[in-house]
Amino acid sequence: MTEPSDNTQAAVVQAGPSLAQIAGRVLNRPLLLHPDKADLILHVLQGRIGIEPHEAITPETNRFVGSYRRDNGSVGSMRVEHGVAILPIVGSLVNRGAWIGASSGLVSYEGIAAQLREAASDPEVRAILLDIDSPGGEATGMFATCNLVRAVNEVKTVVAFVNDVAASAAYGIACAATDIVVSPTSMVGSIGVVLTHFDRSGELEDRGVKPTLIHAGAHKVDAHPFGPLSDAVRADLQAEVMKIYDQFVGLVAEGRAGRISAESIRATEARTYLGADAIAQGLADRMAGLDEVIAALAQPPSGASPQRKGGPMTKTIEGEPPQGEVAAVPPADMQAAVEAARTEAHAAGVSAGKAEATARIKSILTAPEAEGCEAQALVLALETEMTAADAAKVLAASPKANTCASIADRAAHEAELGAETPADHRNRSERNAAGWAKAITQANARFS
Repeated sequence: MTEPSDNTQAAVVQAGPSLAQIAGRVLNRPLLLHPDKADLILHVLQGRIGIEPHEAITPETNRFVGSYRRDNGSVGSMRVEHGVAILPIVGSLVNRGAWIGASSGLVSYEGIAAQLREAASDPEVRAILLDIDSPGGEATGMFATCNLVRAVNEVKTVVAFVNDVAASAAYGIACAATDIVVSPTSMVGSIGVVLTHFDRSGELEDRGVKPTLIHAGAHKVDAHPFGPLSDAVRADLQAEVMKIYDQFVGLVAEGRAGRISAESIRATEARTYLGADAIAQGLADRMAGLDEVIAALAQPPSGASPQRKGGPMTKTIEGEPPQGEVAAVPPADMQAAVEAARTEAHAAGVSAGKAEATARIKSILTAPEAEGCEAQALVLALETEMTAADAAKVLAASPKANTCASIADRAAHEAELGAETPADHRNRSERNAAGWAKAITQANARFS
């Protein structure tokens, strides 16, 4: 991977989606989009004109902050400044596509997710800043992206910086961050759903065109553009919109728990709010500039241990070689995490909760993606609430280097762990269990 150049950006701008592709993403499907942006898109489609150059928003916001190049010489997909990864979310949101389709102001959830996983596994990244300037977009893909932000936020602090719009789906992503930071003119909100239908029957009649639809299945051609919506189809579409709206409200209420309730979210009626008003509504947390936010995120928490949230997933032990050594989770921390899980399960009075927690931990530690990065897997399993599926995604993107060598890898070369002797009549599973127990005891004694 090479650092993006101006020529690369110019080449990307020329390869934008066609009007037909845009229409396919916009018409007759629910959108989490600010009304002004929806109106612009519909005007473009209806007038059959190209998108004006000013709409070709590039993702190179704050391009003078941070660098793509890492300390180890590699080049990442996003800029990093003082350990803070700056992930731009600029333009209308679509589910799939290239990493970032700057040609018509589009950014894909697929690309956002890839960059989130990269930042989560990058040992040089302490925290992640979502640099948002988006009116929203497709509903499909937003919920999964929000859940991924929440999962990564359990490992490394994620802060959303609204620079200068986070509306609808973009706000849905922002609400999963630890904090939402705004400027005096930042616009946030628009928590609602819109679905647009075109009735082109009058236009076709003027041109002497009369379409005939031959189909199987009573609902196969629901919401077709060659006539008005029937009452039944309109009711079905409204029900679909309300279902997504309920899910959207629940998502925001969960992400902003303690700051705004589901009832208050509904009471906004999809309004947008600026700066201080957004903070007063509970839709944002504080007002600050980009430099202030990065400076705050770059500072390690006071008194934090090397295994803190947002810190490196491995550590160098004083007096030990930096390469090939893996930090063990301190025994006290490990025991505290286990006891906390047991206490919570007991308080809930649900024995199944213990089984589920045990199964989750086992799934993370034994996942194929954990091979070569067992220390990271241990942290994700015991010190976060990340699901096994999300943990697997983070581990899959993690570098498989010497710094991720597991205790098991090193112990495998020690004769006392795996070597068979004539006097040893225990079966293989018993020998492995004994070897692991001895290795863990030795490692904990060494690193405690």
